Amino acid sequence: MSAVPGLGLFESPREMRGHAVDDEALAQITPGVSSRADVETLIGSPSHTGTFDNSVWYYMSSITRQRPGRTLSVEDQRVVAIRFTQAGVVEDIRRIGPEEGRNVRVVSRITPSPGNDRTIMQQLFGNIGRLAPGLGGQTQTIGAPSR
Repeated sequence: MSAVPGLGLFESPREMRGHAVDDEALAQITPGVSSRADVETLIGSPSHTGTFDNSVWYYMSSITRQRPGRTLSVEDQRVVAIRFTQAGVVEDIRRIGPEEGRNVRVVSRITPSPGNDRTIMQQLFGNIGRLAPGLGGQTQTIGAPSR
């Protein structure tokens, strides 16, 4: 809620994204007892599984708000990781907070594609002489009947 009365009218709405896990449903999952089927019945299918090993299920959610310039602001982010044994029984339930996250630097390199690195002069005068005489680039051969 805004500290200045009436200023909340100009805020963008909060949007829930992802798969939020209900605390009451999570409390019903017992490590060493509950199975994958129990977890899926109580809180649904996971947002993601482990990249190389599907023994960990991740449930991720966030609350975002639209900022000026059409960028998103993350107000709250929650991740629940549930680890299973080889037999498919819950081994561990863990909440992962933002303090455990890592900032990933995005590489902004662009893969060049052939033919797109022309100068402005090449772009302006590059098509001169490419089109054959006639409409729509149709060519006429000497001695051939024209249509």
